[in-house]
Amino acid sequence: MPAIDTEVLTIAYDDLGPAGGPVVFLLHGWPDSPRGWRFIAPALVESGWRVVMPGNRGTGETRFRSPETVRDGQAVALAQDALDLADSLGIERFAVVGHDWGARTAYTLAAVAPHRLTAIAGLALAYQPRGVFSLPEFSQAQAFWYQWLMYVDAGAAAVRDDPLGFARRMWDTWSPRGWYDETEFTATAADFENPDWVPITLNAYRSRFLAVEPRDPRYDPLREQVRVTDRLPARTLMIQGGSDSCDEPESSEGQDRHFDDYRREVLPGVGHFPHRESPAMVAELVLTHLGRPVGG
Repeated sequence: MPAIDTEVLTIAYDDLGPAGGPVVFLLHGWPDSPRGWRFIAPALVESGWRVVMPGNRGTGETRFRSPETVRDGQAVALAQDALDLADSLGIERFAVVGHDWGARTAYTLAAVAPHRLTAIAGLALAYQPRGVFSLPEFSQAQAFWYQWLMYVDAGAAAVRDDPLGFARRMWDTWSPRGWYDETEFTATAADFENPDWVPITLNAYRSRFLAVEPRDPRYDPLREQVRVTDRLPARTLMIQGGSDSCDEPESSEGQDRHFDDYRREVLPGVGHFPHRESPAMVAELVLTHLGRPVGG
């Protein structure tokens, strides 16, 4: 994979399709990697889109440039990473399709840099106005067991001891049984062997409710922009799995008031990884939302 250096990272990424085509960033979720887009990207490229797929900080070949940098896993940090990559590639405006963490990053980009975006699509994860994390209803709280586990020091230690086992548990329980095979998990999980995968994972979740978790102050201006933003101007598509066992389908209902232009699609029988479980349907929905370039 090619890579570029930013102030903080060496970001590994794939860059596919026509160099002069409109650009879409495909931002992966957790626990996943750019590999998850391999059935979606070709459809976008075939339609004339230039597709950029970076590895998140802490994933695959993406590396921090300094051991002293705070391993901040919050969405504002991932949003700045996407902007830095776009700047390095000379890309001014682009669309974003994000899954899970990538969806949160897409919403964050729409809050902090709306002028850079042509449209966004979020898979599996609902928008959180003002970036506020609050304790959900008990049913959803039960589904978030893995987050509560990480808030306990013994739980965080368990994740450090067996990160791949932890990731596998998410794959085993977030979607209907049998949705993936061992070969696919093994190939994807190779990207979780990055030395910062666990630190970024723990920081991303623990920082939501534990004030002692470190934050990189360079992202404080973006945090403030998110804090005061309740409504997003970007054209938005939200794709929800009807059988998602991580983020309950009800969690993304009734959000129209937070967007200037919003459409939500629920895919029956699909779990937390719509782009992997139903790639043809997701590709069609995304292409309809983004539009097919002239000549594509």
